[in-house]
Amino acid sequence: MSPPQTVDIRYESSVGEARRAAQTLAAALGFVPQACDDIALAMTELATNLIKHAGGGSLTLTPLAENGRVGLEIRSRDTGRGIANVELALGDRFSTAEGSRGTGLGAINRLMDELDIDSQHGGGTDIVCRKWRREYQPSVRPCPLGFGVATRPRTFGQANGDAFVVHQWAESALVGVIDGLGHGQFAHRAAQTAYQYVETHFDLPLDQIFRGTGRACRATRGVVMALARFDWGHGRLTFAAVGNILMRVFPRSEPFHFVVRRGVIGLNAPKAVVTEHSWCPDQVLVLHSDGISAHWGWQDFPGWANKPAEAMARELLQAKAKAEDDATVIVVRNAIP
Repeated sequence: MSPPQTVDIRYESSVGEARRAAQTLAAALGFVPQACDDIALAMTELATNLIKHAGGGSLTLTPLAENGRVGLEIRSRDTGRGIANVELALGDRFSTAEGSRGTGLGAINRLMDELDIDSQHGGGTDIVCRKWRREYQPSVRPCPLGFGVATRPRTFGQANGDAFVVHQWAESALVGVIDGLGHGQFAHRAAQTAYQYVETHFDLPLDQIFRGTGRACRATRGVVMALARFDWGHGRLTFAAVGNILMRVFPRSEPFHFVVRRGVIGLNAPKAVVTEHSWCPDQVLVLHSDGISAHWGWQDFPGWANKPAEAMARELLQAKAKAEDDATVIVVRNAIP
């Protein structure tokens, strides 16, 4: 690990110097080209913010080695007037500088894996963000899970206010249902904003994904969301949800105590509660938005025991979707040939 590098940000020319330093160090640490570009862009946003909002400051790049992971930390320090409302400032439409698009902190939240801000009004700001290098060995075994998804906008609707995530890597998989508040293009925008954050931060702990998604959605009308991570190599399921995404596990031999918090992610959501559960090969998980009626049971679908996840998701959508709402279903079960 090389020692930390500090770039003083005093003039517009300092922004380019900071960007080049970040790009060079990220490449030296083995980040892939896209990640190097993300880090360089985050460095550019931080440097630009220092010039616009604080009259200058410093940026320190520190290589990280933690629990077998390699990463890069960027720390921004200034003695400016501070940020009165940090969470509000993370919204892409927020800015205190005339002529600024206000995308700085929101972009950094999307580009980096971790973001912490300590700011006192009139007392300066300390921002720390980190990105970790992705290194996943392919599984020597095929994934035993099958994933089925069915989604559609409400009747006569063009923009789907729901979104879904199905992401597999190594011996893990993340699935999720996202529902933008309301309907139409603004619900669609909110759902897609959340989807983009989850998809690019899929391997973070679930509580961090919810926190980052909430920040990303500050400039939208907000979403509700449920995420389930399957570590199938260890027979483990991790779950978290905020809002009215319904989830069921069959058979009901052992109760699953999922904790669902009320609220809207991006507006007034509380911290998501993450729970861990054992996962057995004969179990089936169903997640769906409230565009699917909650009044259904396994007995309503004879033959499900022998059907693949894709067929189950389609049947549930066709039978129980509400005409007046967007609807999405995800089914996870052992793969059936």
